[in-house]
Amino acid sequence: MSAGFQRARRPEQIEARRTAILAAAREMLGQRPVAEISLRELSCHVGLAKSNVLRYFDSREAIFLEVLDGSWSAWLDELAFADLPVALFERENQVAGTIASTLAERRLLCELISAMAPVLERNISLDFARGFKHRAAANLERLASLVRAGVPELSADAARVFARAVVVVVSGAWPYANPTEAVALATAEAGGAPGFEAVVAENLTNLLAGLVARGR
Repeated sequence: MSAGFQRARRPEQIEARRTAILAAAREMLGQRPVAEISLRELSCHVGLAKSNVLRYFDSREAIFLEVLDGSWSAWLDELAFADLPVALFERENQVAGTIASTLAERRLLCELISAMAPVLERNISLDFARGFKHRAAANLERLASLVRAGVPELSADAARVFARAVVVVVSGAWPYANPTEAVALATAEAGGAPGFEAVVAENLTNLLAGLVARGR
């Protein structure tokens, strides 16, 4: 147990401790990828023993999923589609482009989305998984509603399909666009590859246009 550690007992103390742990996780994620951050390092950064950190979160992965949830919600709070063109498919292009550009500005969010299914969801309890998936579904529903407001030809179901696809596209495009140094050099020698924003915009534009066309 860390010297001077006092267990948080009141709700406000517990919330303050959880907030401190999440702040430390976000700070460390600003310096290196999630795969390089161990629970021991995170615990040291926040000034607690591993056992004490686990009093407030199920696991290292649960901590990063909480950071993901907060980052996802913050992105949706700011996401807006202003002055959309009326012409068919120009509007879809702008909506997809806005999503791609705003995601490209949020490195932390994109990295955690790409790590969510293959890494972070592999070491969490059933209770935590239920809570996280409930909040993730609410975030996807918010995204679907925002997109449908900009592209009213979409049905509610089609908008949900598109929202889920955003996660899938980001999950694949982010690691592809952020390779190791050796792979980046080899890719450049082979002629290069489009960047993250371009890949996401192209894929989402095609999907959104296709969903609109199918609904007509």
